[in-house]
Amino acid sequence: MQTALPVQRKAPRADALRNRERIVTAAREMFTEFGPDVPLDDIARRAGVGNATVYRNFPDREALVREVVCSVLDRTSEAAELALATTGDAFGALERFVHASADERISALCPMVQSAFDQYHPDLVASRERIEQLVERLMDRARTAGQLRADVSVGDLMVAVAQLSRPPAGTGCLTLDGFVHRTLQLFLDGLRAPAPSVLPGTALTMEDLRQA
Repeated sequence: MQTALPVQRKAPRADALRNRERIVTAAREMFTEFGPDVPLDDIARRAGVGNATVYRNFPDREALVREVVCSVLDRTSEAAELALATTGDAFGALERFVHASADERISALCPMVQSAFDQYHPDLVASRERIEQLVERLMDRARTAGQLRADVSVGDLMVAVAQLSRPPAGTGCLTLDGFVHRTLQLFLDGLRAPAPSVLPGTALTMEDLRQA
């Protein structure tokens, strides 16, 4: 009996990969500017591709939103890895990561992740766990160096970045962008050890935020 040969799947062509990246980039920009309900036809136009190309890559809006969320989380993870690769001032590395994550418009993810969104999709879980672990390492390093106050956790940091980094998508308050890094630096100064005050409540974890 002749054994069937495995099916050889062709790798995506370079132009197909470029089109997919252009769609994700356009979607990330438009979701940030107008919110997650922007028409897919508008995203296709900004990406410079046909509607069929969008639907060939992403069968529905949720698939595209998930890809955008994962893309932002992965880009933020890369910023964390770059910060971890630096030597010297541990708190300075944490500061650089926070400012870089603000530039990724991570706050725009909040309105995208709604009740109908599958928060436990394997791709999203993997991206989320990666960023959480990297930020924890950055904070642990600064804490071990005696530079980061002991009563804060990853959740405290990420909720502050999300709240302070950018106005919600679609609000038209982009004129505030020029003050983002100034405000973040005020927050970062409050994270330094020794702490001048005792924080109410307990340190926030990312699981606390997901259950809130």
